[in-house]
Amino acid sequence: MSLFYPLQSLKSGNWFKLICGASFQDLPAIRNLVLAYALAGADCIDVAADPAVIRAAQEALKIATNLADIAQYQEFSRQGMPWLMVSLNDGEDPHFRKAYFDGQNCPSDCSRPCEAICPAQAITESEPGFLGVIARRCYGCGRCLPVCPYQFIETRSHLIPPTEIIPLIQGMGIDALEIHTQVGRENQFKQLWEAIAPWISHLKLLAISCPDEPRLIDYLRYLYDLMSPLPIPLVWQTDGRPMSGDIGKGTTHAAIKLAQKVLNSQLPGFVQLAGGTNHHTVPKLKAMGLLALSDSSTPVVAGIAYGSYARSLLSPILEQLEIQSRDLTGQLALENFPDLLLDAVKMADSLIFPLKFP
Repeated sequence: MSLFYPLQSLKSGNWFKLICGASFQDLPAIRNLVLAYALAGADCIDVAADPAVIRAAQEALKIATNLADIAQYQEFSRQGMPWLMVSLNDGEDPHFRKAYFDGQNCPSDCSRPCEAICPAQAITESEPGFLGVIARRCYGCGRCLPVCPYQFIETRSHLIPPTEIIPLIQGMGIDALEIHTQVGRENQFKQLWEAIAPWISHLKLLAISCPDEPRLIDYLRYLYDLMSPLPIPLVWQTDGRPMSGDIGKGTTHAAIKLAQKVLNSQLPGFVQLAGGTNHHTVPKLKAMGLLALSDSSTPVVAGIAYGSYARSLLSPILEQLEIQSRDLTGQLALENFPDLLLDAVKMADSLIFPLKFP
């Protein structure tokens, strides 16, 4: 298997990245998501910068490597295994937060709209009579905040310092790094970059994720000049509407609009969509001539990252796995249930295939 096929995908314009979530730490779910999407042909897996999460993802990649040559998976697994990416931030960022509230304060007659709206099923009665947030499942989407009738829900953010990232690069076999930043953080980004720059050559790829602002292009140019020359490829992740792809069709418009803005700036590097991406994204890009295989002379995107939508797509299968595991083995290992694994790979392929072969 080629170690460089993900880079070929970037150059070909059909790069697929799975975002597990910078704050998502549900190890069984991460392990099974990585396994299914790796077998389906993903190019990159983005996980939290947490050693336990990284080990879970790496274990899944090893299993995927062993299963890839089995006949029923050969039609999906294309060329090799995905690169493993971790994310860090230079300041406050919604991707690096978790919801929190004390369920003991909740009135007994509350209808629990927070529980109903949570896409990660992180808000539940973990113990009889106690309602709260299961921290490992929460990935910080914030949908629970405005629906609480009593405004009891808060968020707790965390900043990942370079001292935590460097050992991951040195000793855990990380392939790629993504930095989440925002317009106006020139000083914060510079401090972060100075700390990690000596280790960048150990990686295969660097991504910069930034939401839209009026001064976005000027800010990205500043970042590019600061980081140049880069010894590895650079991806601009255009985070249109973060953590919203599972909400509906309209969310993909923000992601595409932001990608167009960065493409038109002609900044050096690859442009990859994120934030609001779902099964409407590829058809929309194709219709607009923004895919590499489209008949267009305009700049095109290099790939798409899928987060909440990719995870929600496999949720029904993972829920079945939880039920069957409880009845039979008690272990949430998807590979122990071949029929469910094949269903999960087929479902993951339904998202990857249109990008690989539009």
